[in-house]
Amino acid sequence: MANFSFDIVSDYDKAELNNVYDQTQRELDNRYDFKGTPAAVEWMDDKSGFKVTGNGDWQIDAIVDIIRKKLAAREQSQKILDVSKEPVVANLKTTKEIPFKKGLDQEKAKKITSLIRDKAPKIKTQIQGEEVRITSNSKDNLQEVMMLLRAQDFDFPLQFTNFR
Repeated sequence: MANFSFDIVSDYDKAELNNVYDQTQRELDNRYDFKGTPAAVEWMDDKSGFKVTGNGDWQIDAIVDIIRKKLAAREQSQKILDVSKEPVVANLKTTKEIPFKKGLDQEKAKKITSLIRDKAPKIKTQIQGEEVRITSNSKDNLQEVMMLLRAQDFDFPLQFTNFR
């Protein structure tokens, strides 16, 4: 009997985020309502998130909306954006840091494994650091688990890798 498996990870595609950054920059440069304002998007150190600058909260929200639209156009999850940080107001500018969410911590991994155990008891789950390994004797069971997880509304993005 062959064993089939795949890994569940929470990560983002850096190349796609480079494209999102470039497209957002281009739109900010071309939009009339942002001319003459401090509206800008920059990388945080080591490209771990975006630093958004604007006139006020309304402009920050507008830029975040642009980022969300660009993510959707590139088929990336908007759940990677951690918008929980409060904006900082200084020198007539408002700045907000938006780090990217990455990795499954123990709590999130346990939530995934308990859900799978409840809905599909034949499936074996194993937490391995920041990923969860799913193992079964049937590829069909693995497909069902993928559909089950896609149907759930987690507050973090999920990707399936190493399907064997």
